[in-house]
Amino acid sequence: MSSHPIGVPCEDRGNPIKAMLRPRRGRARYRPLVRAYVGLGANLGDREATIRRAVALVGELADVAVVGVSSLRETEPWGPVEQPRYLNGAVAVETGLSPRELLDALLDVERRLGRARDDEERWGPRTIDLDLLLYGDLVLDEPGLDVPHPRLHERRFALEPLAELAPDALVPGRGTAAEMLRALDTPPQETGPRADAVH
Repeated sequence: MSSHPIGVPCEDRGNPIKAMLRPRRGRARYRPLVRAYVGLGANLGDREATIRRAVALVGELADVAVVGVSSLRETEPWGPVEQPRYLNGAVAVETGLSPRELLDALLDVERRLGRARDDEERWGPRTIDLDLLLYGDLVLDEPGLDVPHPRLHERRFALEPLAELAPDALVPGRGTAAEMLRALDTPPQETGPRADAVH
């Protein structure tokens, strides 16, 4: 994977994305703010421009403030479908929305950027992909909504930007983002005798 020049933390003064983000005052909040992390991906069209626009639109959502943006990196596609390479990254947000409200808002951003989930091939190319990776330390399994993202621990393209933003972010039952990323680099332990050792 190669790093992309857009990538700097949102807090850095020179970040070209940060200038596009203006925290938006939302409706009266009845829940405390929660730190959530959203994965970003695109492999069709002008990928970087689409991701920039997606981050800006997320920052404009009511009751959502973007507080961190990872670097972007070139990654290989996931799944069996032959397709172009992706740009992937992540954003950290603070939100007063519920997980379902946040997911619905992210799906609306995807639609505004031209993605039609109902018409696309599974594992196929994406104009934009916004995945809710973590919502605080919440564990949720509902129709159409799994938090943490159920395959987060398997996906380097999601773990690398998450660990860049928050290496100590805890994924319940899995450990921290940094620990999960290191686990991808650790060869699996043998659990039984090797075949060539059996006589």
